Amino acid sequence: MPSKILKDFLDNNEIKYVSIMHSLAFTAVDIAKSAHIPSKEMAKTVIIKHNDELAMAIVPANYKVKLNILQQALDSDKIELATEQEFTSRFPDCEVGAMPPFGNLYDMDVYVAESLTEDDKITFNAGSHSEVIQMDYKDFESIVKPRFIMLSN
Repeated sequence: MPSKILKDFLDNNEIKYVSIMHSLAFTAVDIAKSAHIPSKEMAKTVIIKHNDELAMAIVPANYKVKLNILQQALDSDKIELATEQEFTSRFPDCEVGAMPPFGNLYDMDVYVAESLTEDDKITFNAGSHSEVIQMDYKDFESIVKPRFIMLSN
């Protein structure tokens, strides 16, 4: 079952989505394989620290966040990956590493790799290591309002 916070938010906003169950997987690439989704279409959530605030960088499963590019794009003195200890408490209804890319639900800014905007659909962890949500990208963009950055390559 998707994270209760996420499911309630999508249902309350009348957003259509599909929940896809898959075998237990922990990396975004393995999740994409298990759910039969191309890894370039599977979004992974990476938690970063930007000016001592937590934020989400959303990239395709087969990409890595390039911190130097993100630092330059955000005109920031320092960007770094957050540790699990720093962010776990923000996601009480999610398994560690399975956070959905909805910063608006967890009081975080969201930075999305522009390459994810090229597809009609977006697929992402639903709060567990055995389920993903797939929905129209335009719906995701309208309710999350992410900032688009060349985060990866």
